[in-house]
Amino acid sequence: MRAATIRRWSFVHTWTSLICTLFLLLLAVTGLPLIFHHELEHLLGDAPELREMAPGTPHLDLQQLVTAAERHRQDEVVQYFGWEADEPNGVVAITAATAGTEPNSSYTFMLDARTGEAVEMPAANGGLMMFFLRMHVDMFAGLPGKLFLASMGILFIVAIISGVVLYAPFMRRLKFAQVRHERSSRTRWLDLHNLIGIVTLSWALVVGITGVVSACADLLIEAWRAESLATMLAPYRDAPPLKTRAPTNDLLQIAAQAAPGMQPDFIAFPGTRFSSEHHYTVFMNGSNHLTSHLLTPVLIDAQTLQVTAVGDRPWYMDALGLSQPLHFGDYGGRPMQILWAVLDVLTIIVLGSGLYLWWVRRRGIQASAREAVA
Repeated sequence: MRAATIRRWSFVHTWTSLICTLFLLLLAVTGLPLIFHHELEHLLGDAPELREMAPGTPHLDLQQLVTAAERHRQDEVVQYFGWEADEPNGVVAITAATAGTEPNSSYTFMLDARTGEAVEMPAANGGLMMFFLRMHVDMFAGLPGKLFLASMGILFIVAIISGVVLYAPFMRRLKFAQVRHERSSRTRWLDLHNLIGIVTLSWALVVGITGVVSACADLLIEAWRAESLATMLAPYRDAPPLKTRAPTNDLLQIAAQAAPGMQPDFIAFPGTRFSSEHHYTVFMNGSNHLTSHLLTPVLIDAQTLQVTAVGDRPWYMDALGLSQPLHFGDYGGRPMQILWAVLDVLTIIVLGSGLYLWWVRRRGIQASAREAVA
């Protein structure tokens, strides 16, 4: 590689790294506890705890649970019901002042599906883990924060690629994984920086790309609403406002018949972001690690309970559904969590050593300039 080419790539690597490093350090530090958020919520006492009851205790029907949620939050409306695989006897309920209230202003709690008893979920409404999540997702800045972090993620990907290009010539001169301990501190850190960077290369690219996709979630959802959802709702474009809703008792059975072999992930009630004024939308998913993150919407008329559409999944919504769990290592259980945590710590070392190398080099250049002037 020619010297001029190396200088160009070095310029790209240096400045893309410098611009994004502080924010990437923020993401890496806040992302580390989020890998173990379930375990930390239990440790901090913020996880919902349902009462012990006899195995096989029957569940209330859906309408009874809706009534229980409305009774618990009397001045609010139900926006969503959701199910978690690790708590089969619980239903997550999200309520707000209006159906269209934005997510950060909603209230989340769990209902015991057997009794209708409301159980608080402190971690979903504030506290330490929510602080980490908001800092990681949008720095408490909403959509502008998400898009800013997406741009930092793109710079991170460019920095990784340029770093690989710069490291390639050194691989021919040094043995792989060689650290020159006999040389200066800067040289040792340079070798470690390159070594750890290559070791974490694939993971960093995966986390960087999935992070960018996840940060663009609001834009992707709006695209889905404007395209797929709008097409499914076209027959209701001129429909009069909904005056009454049918009871939801049989909603899940109706959705299961419309999407055989799938199970409910969450229900969007009428008027919410993922539905319409005239529909319940039941999002169904598969039963394995892959398909459990791919959601198929089943639109059910809120007055007649007739299925009006079963939506196709656009590729970008599949990409979003797969990116978010992969970003936090949610696919492979505890071993993958530990691997993700180790690689996260190594990435923090890479980012920190990169800052150190730039500072030492800059200090050396300044010292040389002062000597030349003298």
